[in-house]
Amino acid sequence: WATSRLDPGAFALIGMAAHLEGKGCGIIDMAGLAQKGGAVISNLRLAPSPDDIQAIRVAAGGADLVLGCDMVVAASQKVLSCIQTGHTRLAVNSHETITADFTLNPDAELQGDQIKTVIKARAGEEYVEFINAGTLATQLMGDSIAANLFLLGFAWQKGLLPLSHDALTSAIKINGVNVAMNMAAFLWGRRAAYRQALVENLARPVPASPDPQPPADLDTLMARRMDDLKAYQNEALAARYKALVDKVRSAELAMGESGERLSRAVMMNYFKLLSYKDEYEVARLFSNGEFEAMIREAFTGDTRMTFQFAPPFIAHRDKSTHRLRKFRFGPWMMPVLRLLARLKILRGSLLDPFRYQPERKLERALIREYEQDMVSILEHLTPQNIQIAAEIAGLPASIRGFGPLKIQAAAKASEKRTEIFARFYGESAST
Repeated sequence: WATSRLDPGAFALIGMAAHLEGKGCGIIDMAGLAQKGGAVISNLRLAPSPDDIQAIRVAAGGADLVLGCDMVVAASQKVLSCIQTGHTRLAVNSHETITADFTLNPDAELQGDQIKTVIKARAGEEYVEFINAGTLATQLMGDSIAANLFLLGFAWQKGLLPLSHDALTSAIKINGVNVAMNMAAFLWGRRAAYRQALVENLARPVPASPDPQPPADLDTLMARRMDDLKAYQNEALAARYKALVDKVRSAELAMGESGERLSRAVMMNYFKLLSYKDEYEVARLFSNGEFEAMIREAFTGDTRMTFQFAPPFIAHRDKSTHRLRKFRFGPWMMPVLRLLARLKILRGSLLDPFRYQPERKLERALIREYEQDMVSILEHLTPQNIQIAAEIAGLPASIRGFGPLKIQAAAKASEKRTEIFARFYGESAST
């Protein structure tokens, strides 16, 4: 029995290996939206002959092995129900892969330790083997897609698969896809089953030489952000940024605060507000050469890029989600992006065709509100309320996402802003 959110085709190799040995094998891939990041759960049965298999679907408590290529899926109720405590063996990839919840909740966290505890409690601790196949496969072979074959090799070496080595490696060769990488991944998985600590040590990246330079101070960090703002828009925006940070920093130093708590919060969050990622910035980041260089480094041979965009003037809203539906554009979009990047001089002006979108209007309003907040804070700043002031200055960090998500996050931040300001002014009145 196997679970995956990565590549259910890896389990087809088990079926081919069984066929090569004359054994029976039945596989059902349960309908999961794999192409949209959903789970795929494969029911797999092996038997001495095809006639011995009467049903493929694994009943409750009927699994002998769970090959968990995704830890989250392995801990799902559907999989846990098929585990018989004290009988079912599990080999689980402990690599923490972000789930779809992150698209709805930017603060979502994958509770890896809790997931492991749930799996162990169900199966019995001695029946579960965890290994970070995703990270090890990436470090050893340069691609996380090798994780499933790595886990397959790990499980086979542990004696959890009733198939021969020759049959499995022959199946990999017959499949004819990434044969060299898959063979290597299978072998590294076997090695990890035998000497896991040694494989982890070999896969560990060579540490960079210690940086003799001390951690960057506020001036250095601010200078970097000013350079980014110049590339984002122009010198004027960088000067606007520097003026506010310097004003806050001077006020903080004037009251004997050398920790720069407030100044650093303003430095980071004001920059975030000023450099919002709009159409011009997306175009610049795609067309400035860095993205294309990254693609050339990651892929060999001829490549063809396609882009998924939702142009606000032609995209229609989905009836169920109320979000703009994306269109697919071919490589011809790159020259368009280069042109759009040069038109950043129109950003926010009366000639800006995007300035009336709700998200763009919100972003400009947030900048004005933040600047006004800093003026109010400096008028009432004391050593007693400076920590609360830093909380206010750090609020933009919680405004993440795009479109409706960003609008929702801004609304939540606004509610929190009201509450924190009440504490700020209350502290000011008491001093």
